[in-house]
Amino acid sequence: MKHLELHIIQSVPVACLNRDDLNSPKTAVFGGVQRARVSSQSWKRAIREMAKEISPDHFKGERTRLMFEPLVKAMAAVGLSATEAEEGAKKVVDTLVKLDAKSTDKVKSTTLYFMSPLELESIAKSYAETKDVKKALKAVDAKSLKDAADISLFGRMVASDHSLTVEACSMFSHALSTHKVDNEIDFFSAVDDLQSKEESGAGMTSTLEFNSATYYRFAALNLDMLADQDHLGSMTKEERQDVVRTFVEATIKAIPGARKNTMNGNTLPVYVLGVVREKGHPIQLVNAFESPVRSSQGYAAKSVDLLKAEYGKLDGTWGVKAVFDKSIPDIDMNIFLDEVVAYVI
Repeated sequence: MKHLELHIIQSVPVACLNRDDLNSPKTAVFGGVQRARVSSQSWKRAIREMAKEISPDHFKGERTRLMFEPLVKAMAAVGLSATEAEEGAKKVVDTLVKLDAKSTDKVKSTTLYFMSPLELESIAKSYAETKDVKKALKAVDAKSLKDAADISLFGRMVASDHSLTVEACSMFSHALSTHKVDNEIDFFSAVDDLQSKEESGAGMTSTLEFNSATYYRFAALNLDMLADQDHLGSMTKEERQDVVRTFVEATIKAIPGARKNTMNGNTLPVYVLGVVREKGHPIQLVNAFESPVRSSQGYAAKSVDLLKAEYGKLDGTWGVKAVFDKSIPDIDMNIFLDEVVAYVI
């Protein structure tokens, strides 16, 4: 399997990038100590949103319970009456992801569906011709998802019709701090602006949790799968290059937006290693940090050194060879993207 790997070291200041059900920053135990953690789902969401900004024509996928109204519009656009369009859209939604009988304000599905505008157009055209939901759904193929590379990259699962399931071309790990992290508590108070000067005390008080960490992030892309006919094989070489370039850039730059106005954690990585292998499977370098980094002069530089040492073991110890490896800041971002794209596609 030809694949691309991205190994990223990134320091984030006071933040709560990803919360659990108690509003605490997520954590995990690795190497016997607690680490700061950001789930892969959280970071992938940020990457998808940035990819839409970078390349809107190729990243039109939307994950939603509200596909009914866009589908009604698509059916009306191919000539169905308003009544026919609504009836057909309800049948399609109910077949795919079941209508939510409890919803009273809007027509919703019970679960999310990862859709694309071109896919809805294909379903609408087929339904208008056949008035058969199953035949309409059979009209969906890889060409119908050509405007939504994000579906091919991140995948989707459709329990009611496995022919619509798309296996993800990408692979992500949960980001883990390279060192031990303990969550901290911030006590804060807010002043009531209209409270009289004679009255003492705050308008409200509360607490929230935060941490700061240097993270190891890992992402990989199955390049063989990306180019096959079930994914982006119908695209031109130039279009696939744009998709890969966008994916790599967004993966490097995107960061979850939780508490972005009160604890802005936006940073860029201190180090990015891009690796291409012609065979085998993607390999994390997280074991470089199984023994947590300890330093009185910050964690980033030491983490980069350990990452490089761990990478060196792959060839020297295990005989795992790469055909391409370049890093930022050894070369700048634009050159890195150009060389990656030119090599992998």
